[in-house]
Amino acid sequence: MTDVPTLDPATYPGVQPETGGEPAARSHGLFILRGLQRLIARSRARDRFRSEIERKLLDDPHLIDDVGLSRRQIQEELAKPFWQVL
Repeated sequence: MTDVPTLDPATYPGVQPETGGEPAARSHGLFILRGLQRLIARSRARDRFRSEIERKLLDDPHLIDDVGLSRRQIQEELAKPFWQVL
């Protein structure tokens, strides 16, 4: 007699059978979570970029002139909140 593995979810602890609405709700939740992660990552990248620009403005102001920006333009960028696009 051969033992055939069963696919009954009740035999696997922690595994719940899927019902009609759960997969869609789960994928929608993951979609929202990933969007939130991307939003946070972009906001942090903007904040890092602005910090680097500020450091260059203080340490090497001639570098800012080399890229064709004025001191006033840089200060306007630095004044923006982290969530505002550059």
